[in-house]
Amino acid sequence: MTLKHSYIETRQRFITLCRTLKTEDYSVQPAVFVSPPKWHLAHSTWFFEQFVLSAHKPNYKVFDIDFAYLFNSYYNNAGERVLRPNRGLMTRPTVDEVYQYRAYVDQQMLEFLSETISEGIKAIIELGLQHEQQHQELFYYDIKYILGNQPTFPTIENAIRLSEIDQPEEWHKIDEGIYSIGHDEDSFCYDNELGRHKVYLNEFEISNRLVTNEDYINFIDDQGYTNFNLWHAEGWDFIQQHGIQAPEYWHKVDGKWHQYTLQGFQEVNLKNPVSHLSFYEAYAFAEWKQMRLPTEFEWEVASKQFNYGELWEWTNSAYLPYPNYSKAPGAIGEYNGKFMINQMVLRGASVATVNGHSRPTYRNFFHPEMRWQFSGIRLVK
Repeated sequence: MTLKHSYIETRQRFITLCRTLKTEDYSVQPAVFVSPPKWHLAHSTWFFEQFVLSAHKPNYKVFDIDFAYLFNSYYNNAGERVLRPNRGLMTRPTVDEVYQYRAYVDQQMLEFLSETISEGIKAIIELGLQHEQQHQELFYYDIKYILGNQPTFPTIENAIRLSEIDQPEEWHKIDEGIYSIGHDEDSFCYDNELGRHKVYLNEFEISNRLVTNEDYINFIDDQGYTNFNLWHAEGWDFIQQHGIQAPEYWHKVDGKWHQYTLQGFQEVNLKNPVSHLSFYEAYAFAEWKQMRLPTEFEWEVASKQFNYGELWEWTNSAYLPYPNYSKAPGAIGEYNGKFMINQMVLRGASVATVNGHSRPTYRNFFHPEMRWQFSGIRLVK
């Protein structure tokens, strides 16, 4: 597929994801970590305007001079921006104006892609497409949080469904030894996957499947949320402060656990993998099982032994740079490098990940208290 066709397909996919939203859905921000759908649509467009068109297309005229301020996310090198908690305060520009913005930039980009462009510019455009795919997954996290915290639990048309786990739990043994870690193929990757290097691993065994809702209910029933011995001190403080007694979106009704899904409010399916857990909860569950979470290096080495893609899987690895990691200059260098502190790595993919977006070396990362992403648990012993 040509870069031009990839651009058209990626940009159209976001429009398709949003087609069943109501106008009122586009601007809501119920929590600091949630971004309104309207913001995602505009921010992913701003990326191409800022880093491709304004920088490399002769005589390019920006759509609206205020949009860089409104829809920049965290790129300090690109100028001032609206604070993240204030994204939901913007009723203007309107949804229609945001779609006009996308159409304008798309027209300009397709003209630009019809010309001969350098490999360096192509790399920036590919990064922009991968960036948009990330925001298409974040859209699902955010719209689920927006709708799942409303009294009537509304839904939108979607294809986000977890599969039942019907295979018995088995354990794959990985021998001790020295293994190569990191991306080494002739294909796209983020800079945080580079710096391929050797690691030594002790022998371990890793589960062939994710932890199920049934497994996790057993943890809850055994007072897992009230036994401080299972928790990191920081995790214990977090669940106490926020009154957490179950995964995100779970509610007990008439003695049975129910959960909000993007198909509606339903009784918890015991065979589905448990989802929407923080690192703190994943760690506590592993402690309760007298096992542990894999390191990200163990996960990468073992990933050939099992299927992944249902949920991002918490690892017990802090998000840090690989040896010889090199950060790009300027705003592009802010994409990953400055977040390498106080976050934990997740590996794999999820039901909300765009097809082809993930790979065994992909390093997702979130703060340990975050639960709104599609996250789950795979155990090691």
